Amino acid sequence: MADYIIRATAAKGQVRAFAAVTRDLVEKARASHNTSPVATAALGRLLTAGAMMGSMMKNEKDLLTLKIEGDGPIGGLTVTADSRGNVKGYVNNPLVVLPCNDKGKLDVGGALGIGVLSVIQDVGLKESYVGQTILVSGEIAEDLTYYYATSEQTPSSVALGVLMNKDNTVRQAGGFMIQLMPGAGEEVISALEKRVGEISSVTSLLDEGMTPEEILETILEGMEPEITDKMNTRFYCGCHKERVEKALISIGKKELQDMIQDGKPIEINCHFCNANYVFSVEELQGLLEKAAR
Repeated sequence: MADYIIRATAAKGQVRAFAAVTRDLVEKARASHNTSPVATAALGRLLTAGAMMGSMMKNEKDLLTLKIEGDGPIGGLTVTADSRGNVKGYVNNPLVVLPCNDKGKLDVGGALGIGVLSVIQDVGLKESYVGQTILVSGEIAEDLTYYYATSEQTPSSVALGVLMNKDNTVRQAGGFMIQLMPGAGEEVISALEKRVGEISSVTSLLDEGMTPEEILETILEGMEPEITDKMNTRFYCGCHKERVEKALISIGKKELQDMIQDGKPIEINCHFCNANYVFSVEELQGLLEKAAR
């Protein structure tokens, strides 16, 4: 099943919903960053959330950044998504290892610890919109549910999950987001609370072979759900050597001259996809000439 996101409405517009399968993109992130299982779970959850939240943005150039900073051993996470299903991200400490929590699951909350979730939306205005909340559990889905309730006054239910194989590759990954629109009736609210409470985990549903469409149909049963959009999603950085060259030119002639005088090649690493770009002394000399023009 290729990774994709669906959007739906239900209960005559009282509910909007999103669901995604993200196994391939989370596996690509794991392979790119060589993350430990708990780091894979944390990053995979935030990537899935970022992909769904990015799909809510209206304009092609809009960008969403999700940032978690905590006092736990993982340090923090950063994910950036656009409105076209492209998402990328990294972990501050990708090799963190922790014992499972008391439920026998990967301890994402323990890895993140106490901290802050920031949601940054760049929609082409002079200043980006920034919303911040504390981490209520560090499990990410609960933290985003709290964010929507407090910062955007949108009652939501967020579920995110990553299931690992024994060889530490990604077996399943995905999530869903159910949101109540203004004026939603008590009957709809009660029905949704009951349905969401009956779901064991989103990864167990995916592992049973359910599609995002079937997951939403189960949650929204009896509410006349209607799929309104389907979008492919992928782990995609978009960095390339020419872009790194422009960044090097922008740092200024003096800094480039210092690098050249060292007489050694330099290596630049992309945080988001872990790609490495090596520049020889000769290439740096060429960039210095460009900077002088």
